[in-house]
Amino acid sequence: MVYVKTICQYLVVLACILVLNFALPRIAPGSPANYLIVGADIQSMSQEQIQQVLHEFELDLPVMTQFKNYILGVFRGNLGLSVIYGRPVWDILKYRLPWTLLLMGISLLISATLGVVIGVIGAWKRGGSRDLGSLFVVMLLGSVPPFWVAMLLITLFSAALGWLPSFGAYSIGAVPGTGKYLIEVIRHLIMPVMTLTIAKTGSMYLTTRSAMVIAMEDDYILLAHAKGLREKKILFTHALRNAILPIYTNLMSGLGAMVGGAAVVETVFSYPGIGNTIYESVRARDYNLLQGSFLVISVSILICNLIADLGYPLLDPRVRRQVVEA
Repeated sequence: MVYVKTICQYLVVLACILVLNFALPRIAPGSPANYLIVGADIQSMSQEQIQQVLHEFELDLPVMTQFKNYILGVFRGNLGLSVIYGRPVWDILKYRLPWTLLLMGISLLISATLGVVIGVIGAWKRGGSRDLGSLFVVMLLGSVPPFWVAMLLITLFSAALGWLPSFGAYSIGAVPGTGKYLIEVIRHLIMPVMTLTIAKTGSMYLTTRSAMVIAMEDDYILLAHAKGLREKKILFTHALRNAILPIYTNLMSGLGAMVGGAAVVETVFSYPGIGNTIYESVRARDYNLLQGSFLVISVSILICNLIADLGYPLLDPRVRRQVVEA
């Protein structure tokens, strides 16, 4: 019953997202035609030309009719046409989404692994020189703007050394499905992954270290020491298991934000992901593409948060008992 209630709450949030996603572009200042005309001065257009544009995108219909068509289109996979590309928005997002998932998935995996391992070691040796040194380095790197890290990497590995490409997802001429294509994709991924890993490791490290420090102060850790258990077994079997909820929350939040990508990093490297798509659609006033991108990002975050909520009772018996009692 509690699970049904949780799912219903998320469905209400989804309904609010759909309404806001429809309403925000339409309550923005100016005529909606401003967001649909690329490379043209709307002031020089006649009223008939403006009406033609509005009619083409069904913006001359009553608002409730537009909303009905929008909702039906969402569930049919029809998010409208992109003004920039002249293609259905969903086709563009289907192409861009895998690139973002690849980039963000690799960076999230590496940053989560590094953050958890270093966080556990830091909590184990807390107060020591190794702990203070890792804390200083992680805090320093985490405070550096990602776009600045990206520019430094481009300057060093691309401009100065010429080792890595500075933009795109693969080189022109690389044929998909070949070994050369795979190598090109990997080479183009290295610097964006490094940038995002540097930016994300600090959050996972601090979460893990804080949760582990609290867990290691509990009585069951003292009992485990009294039983003569090995230090690694105490750390990774007992302490980490009971500190898993904050780490799990941080990880699922990262998964939710994965689809949105890092717009700044993707823009710096001209990487063809969802983040760069948002940047392009804002510049070109392609609000159909922008609206579709926001919808995909919002739904992905919502789904990951729902999975996180449903997963808490499976990870911690204490939460499971609270759910059953509720």
